[in-house]
Amino acid sequence: MNASKLVFAGTIFASSFSLFLVQPLIAKQILPWFGGTAAVWAVCMVFFQVVLLAGYAYSDWLSRRLTPHHQVLLHATLLTASLIFLPIVAKTQWKPTGAEDPTLLILGLLISTIGLPYFLLSTTGPLIQSWVARANLGAHVYRYFSLSNMSSLLALICYPFLIEPHTALLTQAYGWSVGFAAFVVLCAFSGVLFLRHCKNFPPPAHATRHTAEGDWDPALIDHLLWLMPAAMASWLLVAITNHITQNVAAIPFLWLLPLTLYLLTFVLCFESDRWYRRSVFIPAAGLLLTACAYGLQDGDIGVNVKIAIPLYCAGLFVFCMFLHGELARRRPGPRHLTRFYLMLSLGGALGGAAVGLIAPRILPAYYELGFGFVISAGLAAVMLKRNRPAMLVAIALALACTYFLYAQIRDDFTDARRLERNFYGTLNTVEYVDQEVDSRVRALFHGSVKHGEQYLSEAYRREPTAYYGRTSGIGLAIANSRTANKKVGVIGLGAGTLAVYGQPGDVYRMYEINPQVIELARSEFTFMADSRASIETVLGDARISLEREPPQSFDVLAVDAFSGDSVPVHLITAEAMDAYLRHTKPDGIIAFHLTNRYLWLPPVVENIARAKGLYATLIHDENDNPLLRDTDWVLISRHSDLLNQEAIRSRSTPIRGIPGLGVWTDDFNNLYEVLK
Repeated sequence: MNASKLVFAGTIFASSFSLFLVQPLIAKQILPWFGGTAAVWAVCMVFFQVVLLAGYAYSDWLSRRLTPHHQVLLHATLLTASLIFLPIVAKTQWKPTGAEDPTLLILGLLISTIGLPYFLLSTTGPLIQSWVARANLGAHVYRYFSLSNMSSLLALICYPFLIEPHTALLTQAYGWSVGFAAFVVLCAFSGVLFLRHCKNFPPPAHATRHTAEGDWDPALIDHLLWLMPAAMASWLLVAITNHITQNVAAIPFLWLLPLTLYLLTFVLCFESDRWYRRSVFIPAAGLLLTACAYGLQDGDIGVNVKIAIPLYCAGLFVFCMFLHGELARRRPGPRHLTRFYLMLSLGGALGGAAVGLIAPRILPAYYELGFGFVISAGLAAVMLKRNRPAMLVAIALALACTYFLYAQIRDDFTDARRLERNFYGTLNTVEYVDQEVDSRVRALFHGSVKHGEQYLSEAYRREPTAYYGRTSGIGLAIANSRTANKKVGVIGLGAGTLAVYGQPGDVYRMYEINPQVIELARSEFTFMADSRASIETVLGDARISLEREPPQSFDVLAVDAFSGDSVPVHLITAEAMDAYLRHTKPDGIIAFHLTNRYLWLPPVVENIARAKGLYATLIHDENDNPLLRDTDWVLISRHSDLLNQEAIRSRSTPIRGIPGLGVWTDDFNNLYEVLK
């Protein structure tokens, strides 16, 4: 490879690496402002896909409409202008107050923070490849697309395992900004090389459909067959990621696996034609499509961790190999390269927007994956129409997927009392009978995570349940608080279970970011209505609300937001502890609910407490009470004697530390360190 090819390849590699590196970097900056929910990442993904589409459209227009000299001049001007956005640090004026539409606020924030730099990074792949084709360097231009996706894959893996654990967030932002400035120089140099090598004339407008080997003029159907496979691959990526992270297992970093597989299929299918074989992937796709669609209405398959995660990840890989492999088979010659990439990008944006923006507003639960299977099978029938047996099998699969989707929706509406969905995810309440205590039980679920339950019989309806029993850390903290007329703060409302502890004269102030949780806690459960305390609810992210409020003088502050995969890290940092202390009485207790199947969080709280000169103890509660679950609560106090009361001390457990774990701050924290 000559020096010019190396520069072009290096520019594409640098742009794709920076493109995927900035995505988790900027998302992590703004996650704390919107409750740390996975929905923030979904909106960010839609933004990234739409801007990528704009970048590809720009590249297509630039390469088709302007002379080489004007292409380089315009692009260099925009590259220079993009330096104004550096460093990429989100401005605090974008913090929500709780009344805004989070989606619109996030999109505005992203545009103002990384809009132009991200747009120009998005243009690089197709634009540089068009320059390589025009420069007549004898290069296989589609291998540059494979290189681009390999670079993206490398950045995706490097961030959580190499960059995030060792670098503060602000340092990451400044480091990326320096790297982007270097990319601007490298891209400008690529423009100079392009002008030096290119044939300085546009392709003839009157070219026939087969003007050169492999270089034909695409018709409308060709554009659609570029767009639709890209759209459905993107659709399935987001939908399968939502399914396994929300409905199967709340495991941190699980979203990384589907995205890695998705990018890997791009790398394989566009590196060469040897990887995609119809004889292998079409039958495999049919079998896995049937199994995955069936699993959506069968709990033994669709939500069983040991079966569902391998099944749906294997399915995503095979589906994307089929869709991207068919795309690679239909790729045009270099003359139409930018239009091809534009259709791929448009498809990706449409698929991502359908699942990330439209589905949460029109579907009551996660049904978009079932719809994705139906549409994908129908698309396969169209793409395989020249093979009549394969086409008929694809039609049969579409009908089967339709039935399985119907069965899923029917079962959901039969089993669930309420199904609600918004920006923050899907909520449902279900009822079942606990034979052990002869009582009906009503439970609130957010995806696969239970957020509270109530026994409906008169004997138990006012009893604390699940994670909030009288022998749990929070039960002990409330019972052993030294004041009457307590004021208790609760971060994370759930079903409102903690309200049962309220006595006349008490005030319970509940902070909740999701308005539908507040509505369901009031309409589906009676904990708050039955409470003898005065109940207040505050809508919005708890930390932002606390920062804006005057000191509340809580006797007990319960921080209960760490059960799922999307752990709101901003609620468990040194700065968060400062906010809690400001609102807690000198003799008050801060109680962190840290029960989590996949994360060991008690050492995080203990390290922060030690750094602040506070005292910490772990209450690990195991019991045989059918109303309760085993729990981990860490209690924090300014005074050791509060935690040395017999009722608390007798149930305390030493906290098993994590070697090398530092003090988490807003600027430096890493969930990978605390994976069990």
